[in-house]
Amino acid sequence: MTLAEYAEFSNYAVASGTLVLALAFLAHLAELLFVRQEAVVPATASVGGASQGSVAVADEDDDEVEPRSAVLSRVGIALTIVATGLLVAGVVTRALASTRVPWGNMYEFGLTGVSIALVVYLVLVRITAIQWIGPLVTGFGLAILGLAWSAYVPAGPLVPALHSYWLVIHVAAVMIAGALFLVGASASLLYLLKERAENKGHVGPILSRVPTIATMDRLAYRTHAVGFVLWTFGALIAGPIWAHYAWGRYWGWDPKEVWAFITWVVYAGYLHARATAGWKGRGAAIIALAGFATFLFSYYGVNIFVPGLHSYAK
Repeated sequence: MTLAEYAEFSNYAVASGTLVLALAFLAHLAELLFVRQEAVVPATASVGGASQGSVAVADEDDDEVEPRSAVLSRVGIALTIVATGLLVAGVVTRALASTRVPWGNMYEFGLTGVSIALVVYLVLVRITAIQWIGPLVTGFGLAILGLAWSAYVPAGPLVPALHSYWLVIHVAAVMIAGALFLVGASASLLYLLKERAENKGHVGPILSRVPTIATMDRLAYRTHAVGFVLWTFGALIAGPIWAHYAWGRYWGWDPKEVWAFITWVVYAGYLHARATAGWKGRGAAIIALAGFATFLFSYYGVNIFVPGLHSYAK
């Protein structure tokens, strides 16, 4: 294939992946709707010995029929796997079309970042069964892909400042850290929602499906801890080394550098509070969400709204 053909294939793969991810998001939303419906159907009438309105009803062989919400959950995961495969194919062919790593501008940052986030999410689904954050992850991925498409540029060479293998190390570590921050932020948000519902005495069928608040608190802490290590290495070690290679100084308080440091400070405060003061629950979740907000601004807001040495990445 020629470089132009690789670029065209990448565009088709990314567009198809975006569409499939939208279907995955809709499947997860439909799953939530059926969860509510299955919870309110009266469980009085009986069919074949099973309650007609219960989550599962019996068929002719007395085997339980799987509830629609569970089916849609699996459909959402399956579609997410397909979308991830298409997006990864788009990333790889974009790299082949550009003959470089595929994160030299905002479009590529968003595309590669979402692909990595989805891969991390699917791995964690396999390991720890966190499919309950599927609506948040797929919805967030769609939003970032929308921003990426709005900043689309044709495949092309890197600007001179980006020609360094430290770019690969720096951005890869930061993107994986961001994927873990996304998982941690999703768990923290659901923690706050479920805790509030429990305090009111009415959790509801949707929040009843997510794990206990203690489980979500532990998941948030562990993913943030790993993400923090990667962010420290990628943003505050590999990044300055690359800056020295590109601009002749390790640190210059460029807006991107400042916000990367602010993100590090917030997450450091989160982990320090957890380790020394025993902060758990609501306070920790709020700090974690604040950290994710600073990460998003560092990742996108600075490039769009604040001029600096990183403005070439628009």
